[in-house]
Amino acid sequence: MGNSENFKPESLHYGIIGGGLVGALLAVVLAKKGYKTDVLERRDDIRKTLLEGGRSINLALSYRGLKALEMIGLADEVKKMCIPMFGRAVHDTGGDVRTMPYGINGEAINSISRDELNRMLLAEADKSENIRIFFNQRCENIDLARKEITLKDELSGAVSKRNYDVFFGADGAFSAARTSLMKTDRFNFTYNQSYLNHAYKELHIPPAENGGWLLEKNALHIWPRKSFMMIALPNMDGSFTCTLFLALKGEVSFEQLRTDADVLQFFGTYFPDVIPLMPDLLFHFNKNPTSSLATIKCHPWAFEDKMTLLGDAAHAIVPFYGQGMNCGFEDCCEMSSLIDQYAGDWTTIFEKFTANRKPNSDAIADMAIRNFVEMRDLVADPEFILKNAIDKTIGKLFPEKWTPMYTMVSFTETPYAEAKSQGEAHDKILDTIVRSEGHSISGKLSDPGIGAVLEKYLN
Repeated sequence: MGNSENFKPESLHYGIIGGGLVGALLAVVLAKKGYKTDVLERRDDIRKTLLEGGRSINLALSYRGLKALEMIGLADEVKKMCIPMFGRAVHDTGGDVRTMPYGINGEAINSISRDELNRMLLAEADKSENIRIFFNQRCENIDLARKEITLKDELSGAVSKRNYDVFFGADGAFSAARTSLMKTDRFNFTYNQSYLNHAYKELHIPPAENGGWLLEKNALHIWPRKSFMMIALPNMDGSFTCTLFLALKGEVSFEQLRTDADVLQFFGTYFPDVIPLMPDLLFHFNKNPTSSLATIKCHPWAFEDKMTLLGDAAHAIVPFYGQGMNCGFEDCCEMSSLIDQYAGDWTTIFEKFTANRKPNSDAIADMAIRNFVEMRDLVADPEFILKNAIDKTIGKLFPEKWTPMYTMVSFTETPYAEAKSQGEAHDKILDTIVRSEGHSISGKLSDPGIGAVLEKYLN
């Protein structure tokens, strides 16, 4: 399939493995360009579970993700499902709360239900005559030489085969599409999967009796405890979805929480202010799984003109920068742009896609791990708090010279790799400022002359 001005999208048939957030978004993107696409999803139709009272985890939707949703005309509708979070609300063991704004100009990231967003994207896909969605279809294998996928129906057990001209693997961190790609004959594929020593468990703070929120609504709440932490994100119904991040083994770890008494003692020691907010703490702790945290990197993401990976299938990252979905959505923006430039030349599209996106996905993967340390430990550290304040002050005073790394990542489309590089350079400058000026500079950051003091470190 070569590049051609006469290329007709409808002349080929495309298969997307995975109907989650990235797969559903990509299907809509392709359909709007005239590509006939099948979405093959292992799970049942998630829209049916809405009637069963299912509750889902939250995600943080920020600039990159919203830009992708604007591309398909859904951004305004999605914003109605979001709760803006303007900063972190940091809870200490004594129950005191300190707020730390995310942006330098009042910017916010947005708490949104993963399932609700997925339902909306699937509904949008269903509107297109160019898209067919098949649920309960497990990918067993992809034979790229034959352009053939083997599927197993999760309900009936029936095995079927389908043929597609081009495949997209968007089936998540433990991708069957990626596994098939790895088995391709003489394909030089590198794969790295690394787990944190920590795992996570979802918990729940219910709404107040009047349907409101028991904590500040417009904040991401963090209970940092050095080597572990808990966070809470608001839901539209007044509840909060909480996540406990804790080591699997060790003196303070999941393996030590064997009984209800162990759990209550643990929360009473480290999160005493949360216990009154969680009447069903033991129910959710015992019911919800303890899940692992993995970073997955691989290369290349594509094979010839036949298939590429994207989203978590290509670059799974830990959730501590809130960029997993945003990064996957940005993949769809990049894919859309490349298709517009090289219509029909899938070899070039896939090669450039890997080349353009992998350095950036690697960078956000590294930043996400770094942000775990920041969230569980540094947000309570006086020196980090000071450097954070200086960082924002410089950003406000000298926007042409300095953009804080968090701002670059969450509120701009600055490539992740560039944001990481600039952020590391900023860290060195901030260290120098604190070392040279001392902690007394904290009380001077609002002084009229602080700009002259700080500017000399930027030249």
